[in-house]
Amino acid sequence: MSPAEEAGLALDQQVCFKLYAASRAVIRGYKPMLDALGLTYPQYLAMMVLWEWQASDPGQPTVKALGQRLMLDSGTLTPLLKRLEQLGLVRRQRAVRDEREVHLGLTEAGLALRGQVPPVQQRLHCMADVDAGELIELRERLDRLLHLLDR
Repeated sequence: MSPAEEAGLALDQQVCFKLYAASRAVIRGYKPMLDALGLTYPQYLAMMVLWEWQASDPGQPTVKALGQRLMLDSGTLTPLLKRLEQLGLVRRQRAVRDEREVHLGLTEAGLALRGQVPPVQQRLHCMADVDAGELIELRERLDRLLHLLDR
């Protein structure tokens, strides 16, 4: 065993590196399919939340609530939403009672795009050839890790 391994400093022993590498690999897998939809991965995540909210009718979704849901700051989220608006997928509108609050809505094109997404997810799952139960278990473990790290 090398001194780095004994000290727990070997790269392959780092959970953070494995999470980082796995995240990059998943995003790389999505890229060609999202390119065909005209979306980046972060834009795709924002659209997923907006579709989810559209289906559950949470009232007036805001940029702040979307940032909290995606764990993104406004400096990252604002240009992302501006681009989605330029693509004709999202509407942003300042609240009448408080100009600091920006409401979000999906356009008809944004709603229609949702129908093209399930094949993208299915193709990625087929490409990865991972058991659905294993993915559910992994997601649950990552949920627990995120919860612990957010405390």
